[in-house]
Amino acid sequence: FVMKFLFILVLVLLSITQANASKLSITDIHPPENLVNIYVEKLSSDQHASDFIVFVKQFVPLHKHLRHTETIYILDGTGLMRLGDEEFVVGPGDFIKVPEGTPHGVKTTSTSPLKALSVQAPEFLGDDRVFLE
Repeated sequence: FVMKFLFILVLVLLSITQANASKLSITDIHPPENLVNIYVEKLSSDQHASDFIVFVKQFVPLHKHLRHTETIYILDGTGLMRLGDEEFVVGPGDFIKVPEGTPHGVKTTSTSPLKALSVQAPEFLGDDRVFLE
């Protein structure tokens, strides 16, 4: 089983909201109806890790994190992902591990936005993203 790549959970930190809860239904989280590209909803965060639901309507630009690993689990939609020098298709149920310093990005190929659970470790404060394109 080929490990797949995914994307960033970035861009608009202003679109991040926080729901600090120990139990939360991820199926109840939806993007805004007027979604243009990326919507990020913060689920939780502490010094060890930050957890997000990320919706991608179009694409996440190629980027890397210098001090973070990212673990991605695709919940809905499909996309063409790049992880390092590899490109592959991703869809529901796919698990992608992005080591720190590894270029990654995704282009959504489904008509509905790509929806993913993204966990960044250690805590992601939005300042460890280097765009490559």
